Amino acid sequence: MKTNDVLVVVDMQNDFIDGALGTAEARNILQGVIDKISYFGGEIVFTRDTHGENYLETQEGQKLPVRHCIKDTDGWQLHRNIRELAEGRTVIDKPAFGSLALAHYLQGKGDIDSIVLVGLCTDICVISNALILKAAFPETEIIVDKDCCAGVTPESHENALKAMERCQVKII
Repeated sequence: MKTNDVLVVVDMQNDFIDGALGTAEARNILQGVIDKISYFGGEIVFTRDTHGENYLETQEGQKLPVRHCIKDTDGWQLHRNIRELAEGRTVIDKPAFGSLALAHYLQGKGDIDSIVLVGLCTDICVISNALILKAAFPETEIIVDKDCCAGVTPESHENALKAMERCQVKII
């Protein structure tokens, strides 16, 4: 990758790995994501799913009534091994699945050759951010590393990859 490539690490937080919404699939990609971050040559940006104490009263909370990623809790924190790699880098808190703030931040960076996404969950936050970035950067290659992503279920992961591919997101 060239230095004008960006890696977006989506929601590699405790609650999605081994907390309230953790899965074996999320734990299984952890080392691959760490390796990707460690060897990536361009800018790396992290997102963090961020909710308030009133989460269960929100639309998302009513449809997914599992308290998770409440700001300043242990579950909200990036996984300890990811957190170390995020020190000194941009971390964007996002109150929704997709982040317009992420797109706006990257638009301020000038020309970007590619944006690679990894993280959790393929079928919710990864796909939401990939499609927002595809709209914000229609001529930039948007890439999802399928081996560094996990969905709510293996089937929903595969369905999300197929949907993104149909929207001209490159799956590697």
